[in-house]
Order: sequence, then structure tokens, then C-alpha cells
Amino acid sequence: MSVTNPIRIIGTWEDLTPDQRVVAVARGTDKIFDPELQENIRKLIEQVRLEGDAAVIRALKEFDGCDIGSKSLKVSDEEYELARREISPELMAAITDAIDHVRRFNEQICERGDWSFESEPGLMVGEKVTAIASAGLFVPSGKGSYPSVAIQLATPAVVAGVREIVIVVPPIPGTDGVVDPAVLVVAQELGLQGRVYRVNGPAGIAALAFGTETIPKVRKVVGPGSPAVACAQIEVQRYGTVTNMLLGPSESLILADDSADPRLLAADLLNEAEHGPDSSSILVTTSRELLEAAQLEVSRQVELLPEPRRSYALTSLGVNGGAILAGSIEAAAAAANAYAPEHMQIAVRDEEAVLNLLEDAGEILIGQFTTVSAANFVIGCPASLPTSGFAKVSSGITADAFRKRTAVAKSDLRALKRMSGTVLAFTAHEGFPAHGAAITARLTIEDSSI
Repeated sequence: MSVTNPIRIIGTWEDLTPDQRVVAVARGTDKIFDPELQENIRKLIEQVRLEGDAAVIRALKEFDGCDIGSKSLKVSDEEYELARREISPELMAAITDAIDHVRRFNEQICERGDWSFESEPGLMVGEKVTAIASAGLFVPSGKGSYPSVAIQLATPAVVAGVREIVIVVPPIPGTDGVVDPAVLVVAQELGLQGRVYRVNGPAGIAALAFGTETIPKVRKVVGPGSPAVACAQIEVQRYGTVTNMLLGPSESLILADDSADPRLLAADLLNEAEHGPDSSSILVTTSRELLEAAQLEVSRQVELLPEPRRSYALTSLGVNGGAILAGSIEAAAAAANAYAPEHMQIAVRDEEAVLNLLEDAGEILIGQFTTVSAANFVIGCPASLPTSGFAKVSSGITADAFRKRTAVAKSDLRALKRMSGTVLAFTAHEGFPAHGAAITARLTIEDSSI
């Protein structure tokens, strides 16, 4: 891979065959579904299921180099107080600002609550919206520590009204079990002090799924992480724990025409590309001249990144991602929808027209002043988003991820008699006489309200 041409040219969308298009939008789930990894994770999950705290402590020692007792799985009150003294005033202000924006976004979602309408005279139907009973939130700590992820997961859960929220987080690598102070301050700011546990990633997912002597069992687990963490979330679904598919590795796509500023475009391509060697960064453009200018800008800007971010970015753009050319804006939008990225930014002349063509993305950021970095940290839109094409069938983590809907209906006798013919036709055809009797028992009742 040449640094002078860091963006791999995937091809022109209209010229690709259907099979080539499948390859063009494919990305790294192989590690998550690797048979050896799956088998190892299954063994670890079974150990946690059977042994509880002992297996979680053993995994911390084996995989994180952290040797602690069961009493240290739960972060102590003293650690929260120390954490607040350790973080800078600037980071404290950033945490407050981010929580405020994410809270306001999710409060708007919760405004859309219960509803009902009269579908025919005498028949009311609708939904009652309530919070799920419990949620477990995984905050990663591998290539870095991410208090922003804690904000993006915990704030929607709090706003949704989840009664039991549990946060699990691996200790900072190379420490004797230290949890990032910023993550603890986030938990404290959201009223979740006393609900954070230090764990190994996959073992922590299992602990949330089954419960241990120390870590509470929850019904839903969400949070981005390594292939091992994602694999663990998939595996615990077999035991009835609900998870989201999939949250990671990081990926972004920029759809741009010749109106885009190549300097800003390059900066935004590198934004998600620096996350890790399994990240993907894609440019879809109708302008070959813009692509050539972007090559030069990325070459210049990537040299300014320190290692390993520089290598991550080059892999994300030169191996995992790249550029797709399109002969029209409609073809460019078709390519973007086929990729269904986690993060999508559009840098085009006619924003509204292009937005109307787009359907499949975790988020769509309009214009070159709406950066992925701003969305990740402070805009308030969800930043824990579906990856690997799952944006075609699922959404980011908002308050809706922590709420459930219960159908509610009320029929009077007039409406029931009107529906009786339909019900009896189905019960006769499907062979359910008791279903039919529940209707006929009411047909002779006089409706005094008519």
C-alpha cells in the first residue's frame, strides 16, 4: 500500500457486477464469527454460568493481568470520590455538556409515549410504553478508555426509566484494576454510583447474562467492544439475554460531490479510520477530481497522526475501506444504502435531495460542519450504532432501546358483534372451537348503550 495513494479504489458502482457489489460492501465480521473464538467464548460463558464470581475473577487475572478478590469486583465509593478529584476541569465540563445534549435528545424520544385511537366505532386500540426492567451496559477499555460511550449508553437508559442499570468495564490495561476515573464520574453524574463493576469483557457479558454473587443479572446487554465481546453478546442470546447486533468495529462512509472541500473531507475520512485495524472508512463520490484531491490531502494529514493511529488509518482506508466512484448522485446513494454504514456524512450541493435518497445508515450527518467526532461526543444523537450492515434492520442506542411497547385495546359489545363474523370464520378454519365459543357466548347479550 502506497502512502502517496492511501485510499484504495474499489471501482465504479455502475460497472460492478452484483457479486462484486457484495464484495465491495462486505466488512469484518469474520473475527466475530471465527469458530475457534466462538468455542473459547462458549467455554468462558459456561464457566461464569457455573462458577459465578470465581470465573469472573479468574478471567480478569488471565486476560487483563488483574488479580483481585470478589469484594473488589464492585467499584468502591472511595474510588468514585478519588475519580472526581483526578479528572481535569475541562473534562468535567465536557462530561456535563455531553450528558446534557444526550439527555435532551432522549427526552424528546420519550415524549412519544402512550397512544391510542378509535379504529372503528366502539373499538379503541393503542400502545402503552414502559421501560424494560434491567439493562447491562458494557463500556470498553482496550485501545483506549471511553467515558463518551458510558454517556451514550447510560444516559438513554436513565431517561427511559430503567429501574436497574449495571455498568461493567474492564480496568485500564497495565494497571492493577484501575477503572478510568472519567467513566466513574459519568456514572456518578447520572446517579449510578455503586453500579459499576470491573470485569474482563466477555466474562462481564456472561456475568450480566446469568448474574453472579456480586454482579446482578439483567435482561438486556448493550455496548460496543472487541470481536470477543461481540461474540459473547451473540452467545448469551442463546440463554435468553437480549443484545443489539452489532456495535463495532467502527466504520464510516462519506457521500460527496464536487462541492466538497477535500481538506475537510480528508480529515473526516481519517476520523473513524484511526479507531483500529479492523475499522473501515469509505468515500463514495461522483467526482474523480475530488477523489484525486482527497488522496493528496489524506497522504498529508495521515503523516501527522502518531502510531498506532497512523497505521490504523492506513489500513482502514487502504485495506478495509476505500473509494467508490459513481456516475450519478442516484448511483452514489444506492452504493451508500448498500453499505449501510454506522456513520454517514453527506457533503453535497443539494443536501435535501440526497437525504431523500438515503435509507440505510446508523446516522446521517448533513454537511461538512457536522462531523462524526461532534456526533460521537456532544451533538446528542446516538453514537453507539449498528455496524456491519445491521443499519438495514436496527437502530442506534437511544431511550427506545430500553423501552418496550405493550398493545392495549378496548372493545364494546357493538364492535365485538361487528367483528364476530371475521373471528368465527378464522376459528372454524383453524380448528379452535373454544376461541369461537368466547365470541358466541356474547352474541345474545343486549347492548343497552346502543
